[in-house]
Amino acid sequence: MPTYDFPEDLRDAQLALHQTRAAYEQYATTLPWSAEPMPGWESEKQPYTSFRSGKADSPGYTEKQAAEVAGFQEKLRRLSAQVATHPYWTTLEGAVVDARMALKHAHEAADEAA
Repeated sequence: MPTYDFPEDLRDAQLALHQTRAAYEQYATTLPWSAEPMPGWESEKQPYTSFRSGKADSPGYTEKQAAEVAGFQEKLRRLSAQVATHPYWTTLEGAVVDARMALKHAHEAADEAA
């Protein structure tokens, strides 16, 4: 696999994107299943099993939760755009997709080297 000399600001932006996405996913596990208040539901019993899928009523997101989600989404959009439109990509000829995939794991190589 070829190695790439990614600029530090690009590596930092990609790492921040990873970290923000992980924090957002962790936060999302604490939220109600629906952003808006929604009634719960239970499916009919399926043949050959006693399992019934369903959800309890969702109170929806509080204003604070909605603001936190919006903040995460805005930061993710900004970081994604910063990584995707970085001038470094125009310096490559050919295997840009391979380079982009390598960038996603660049912080792992740096951790192993330390």
